[in-house]
Amino acid sequence: MRILVTGAAGFIGSNLVKALENHFPTYEIYALDDFSSGGHFKNLLGFKGEVITADISLKEVWERLKSYRFDVIFHEGAISDTRVLDQGLVMRVNAESFKYLLDLAKCSKSKVIYASSAAVYGNSPAPQKEDEGLVPENVYGFSKYAMDMIALKFMKINPDIQVCGMRYFNVYGPGEDFKGEYASMIRQMFMRIKKGQNPRLFKYGEQKRDFVYIKDVVNANIKAMESDVSGIFNIATGIARSFNDIVKIISDVTKKDINVEYFDCPYDFYQNLTQADISRARSFLGYIPEYDLETGIKEYINYLDKF
Repeated sequence: MRILVTGAAGFIGSNLVKALENHFPTYEIYALDDFSSGGHFKNLLGFKGEVITADISLKEVWERLKSYRFDVIFHEGAISDTRVLDQGLVMRVNAESFKYLLDLAKCSKSKVIYASSAAVYGNSPAPQKEDEGLVPENVYGFSKYAMDMIALKFMKINPDIQVCGMRYFNVYGPGEDFKGEYASMIRQMFMRIKKGQNPRLFKYGEQKRDFVYIKDVVNANIKAMESDVSGIFNIATGIARSFNDIVKIISDVTKKDINVEYFDCPYDFYQNLTQADISRARSFLGYIPEYDLETGIKEYINYLDKF
C-alpha cells in the first residue's frame, strides 16, 4: 500500500503520518508539504518515510506525482490561516489545487480522504448537519465549501473512486506547537496559565464549541481509509462545551485557581455555538469519538507540561 499525506508537516497531517507508520509498518508513507502555513520540520521528526517538498497549487507537482501510483491520498494541505485575506490566493491553493489532486486520483484509482472544515457552516444554527446551513463567513470557509462541491460532483461522475470529505470542528492536541496564535484555545489558555498569566476570553466565556481531540480525528481518517464509502462527514464529538468549561477543567487538572479576563468581542460574525451532528460519520464510517473534553485536556496537559 502506497499512501500520500499532504500538509504532512502541519498539525493534523503530522499526527496522521505518524499514526499510519505505527499502525501500518509495511505501508509506504509519503509526506508532502511546502513547510509554510503552520508546517514545521520538527513535526516530522522520527518520520521514516519519504518527504516531498512541493507547492500543492502547482499543476506540474500533481502531474509529477502521477508516477507514484498512490493507493490512498490524505489531503490535509491548505492555507488554513484565516488572516490571509487574499481571496484569489486562498482559492487557488485550497480549491483549484484540489481539482489537480482528483485528476491524479482518477488516473491512479486512489482513495481520497480530504480535510474540509466546520467553517463551511458559518453562523448557521446548531446542530450542524452536512447538507444544511452551508453559509461560510470567510474566504477560508468558502474555499472548503468549494472543495466540497468539487468533491460531490467528482463522486457523482466517478462512483468507482472513494472520496471522503472530513469536516473537522475544533481540533486540539499535541502537534499544535507551531500554529502560534491560531492554535486551539485550549493550548493558548493553558500556556498563558503556565506562564502565570490570566487567560483572556470574550465576554463572558459562555460561547460553545464542539472540541475534538486529535486522536479521534486521526482515527476517523483511518476508518475512512478502511471503509468503501464516499461522502462528506462531520468529525467532532457531537457535544458543545463552553470556554468556561475549559478553564474549569484546566483548573481541576492543575489544581490552580484561575482568574479570567473577559473583554468585548470585536467581531460581529463570531460564532457563539458550533455543535456537529455526527450521525452520518457514526453510521457510515463507524466513527465513535473516544475522548470527551475532560479526558482530552488532561492528556494534552501532560504533553504540554514537557515544554
